[in-house]
Amino acid sequence: MSRQGGKLKPLKQAKKDKKDEDEDDKAFKERKKAEEAALKAAREKASKGGPPGGGIKKSAKK
Repeated sequence: MSRQGGKLKPLKQAKKDKKDEDEDDKAFKERKKAEEAALKAAREKASKGGPPGGGIKKSAKK
């Protein structure tokens, strides 16, 4: 059960043949790319935001 030091190399995976994409694959990739761009834009917009702790301020009467 003892191994001679170091990690064992992972088995190599067979190279996948590059298959021709059909129209569905192209449409799917385009949609995925557009979705990701919209998500990134929304994330940037949300991160800018206003000052932290902003929102509705209540005046405290003492």
